[in-house]
Amino acid sequence: METPTTPTALGITDQHRDLLSQLLDTWSVPVLELLCERPMRFNELRRAIPAVTQKSLTTTLRRLERNGIVERIVISTRPVAIQYQITSLGKTLREPIDALLDWTAQHSSDVNQARVRFDDAQD
Repeated sequence: METPTTPTALGITDQHRDLLSQLLDTWSVPVLELLCERPMRFNELRRAIPAVTQKSLTTTLRRLERNGIVERIVISTRPVAIQYQITSLGKTLREPIDALLDWTAQHSSDVNQARVRFDDAQD
């Protein structure tokens, strides 16, 4: 007879929470999705994500740059242009983000049903 195994704890630390909150925030995933396709300038990103404010996009790009996920490239033209591209470290996020997106696609109806049950129980 097999003994049931207890799932092991995830072991999420403050460091994990901090980094995940920075990589999976509201604007980081759409920015990374676009930069995985090709390098882009700030205004191109802004046009491609119309709901993002200039301040939020600036903050997101700086945070991603600080974490080594995105690289800011100064192009010496007149006027000077700034381009953003994903780094090799940033490219390693593709697989785990795709896994989260797949999970979301597979379970969105279950989540929606749970929300309805919860909301109905609150009424």
